[in-house]
Parts: sequence; structure tokens; C-alpha cells
Amino acid sequence: MKYRNGFFLCLCFGFLLLTTACSPRLSPFTQNLYEDQGWTNSDLERIQFYLSNDLVLYRELRGGSSEIRQGEIKVVNGQKREVVAFRRGTPGVFIFSPKENRFAVSFEESGNDKYLIFGPSPRLDDRYVLLASDWNRNRGQVTYGGRKWTVDNDAAYTTLMVNLKRLRQVETQSRTVRGRKVNR
Repeated sequence: MKYRNGFFLCLCFGFLLLTTACSPRLSPFTQNLYEDQGWTNSDLERIQFYLSNDLVLYRELRGGSSEIRQGEIKVVNGQKREVVAFRRGTPGVFIFSPKENRFAVSFEESGNDKYLIFGPSPRLDDRYVLLASDWNRNRGQVTYGGRKWTVDNDAAYTTLMVNLKRLRQVETQSRTVRGRKVNR
């Protein structure tokens, strides 16, 4: 019986080691990384970005008819609420830069009109975080798909993440020099 328990524990540990070794190690995308690498917009389009945290956008729906496409409607205190949820680790791509040090990143396959804006935050070591047009104590306002949405204050800590190991592998070029001899 002890042998079976030990074997089972070793098997579980091995499986855990394999699954964690294969998953990417993500690091925050920072202003320093961006400046050190000197990436252009076309370089940024080839980088796979990820979200650091779960993120929820919501908006209150007024009376009358409403068009809900890729979201869900919830009723909160008798009011209808449209919700768009992004899970931690959701992959996204760079679409454009609306101004210096601002990235529009899209997380949906259905066109480039649905994106969120990220930029460096000096309070968070210049990590690229979700930017909102207006933050108050409990909420912020973001534009997504041409509409105004509300996010809770913890969304201010949602950071763009990248797989640095993969980026460095892509950027590495190597060659072997064979030497040069004197011509006589």
C-alpha cells in the first residue's frame, strides 16, 4: 500500500512539473522594455500580449430595445446591465498607437474596432496598464467598440504581459566566424 501511494505521488508531481514547464512565463510589458528594444509598430504587431488579471466591462442599459452581440445581459437591482468579460491570460494583439506611449490592443477576433488602450504607469514601475478616460474612487470609464463602458477600480492594475523568453528567442541571431588568413 505504501508503494502505491509513493508511486501515485511521484506520478502527480511529474505531471505537475510537465504542465508548468510547458506553460509560458509571462512578464509585465514595461516602458523600459519598450525603449530598450526600440520596437517599431510593425515589431509590436508581431508580439503576443496577454492580460494579467480578469477584466470586466459593463454598462447600464436604458429602457427601450437594445442590441446585444457578444456580451451578456444581467439584471442588477432591477436594471439591465451588459457585460463583457476578459479572463486572465487572454491573448491580444497590438492594433495601433493613438499617441506616444499608448497602445490599442484588441482581444477579439471580430475586427479591429474593439480594443482597449494601455500605457505606462509611473506608480507601477512603468508597466503598461489599462487606461481610462475618467477614474474616480470606485470606477473608470473606457471606450470599447465605440461605446462607453464602466470598469471597477481594480481594473487600473490590469497589465499587459508578454512571454520574454519567446521574444528573446525570436530576436536572437547567431553565426560562427571561421576566421581570416593572410593572402601571400
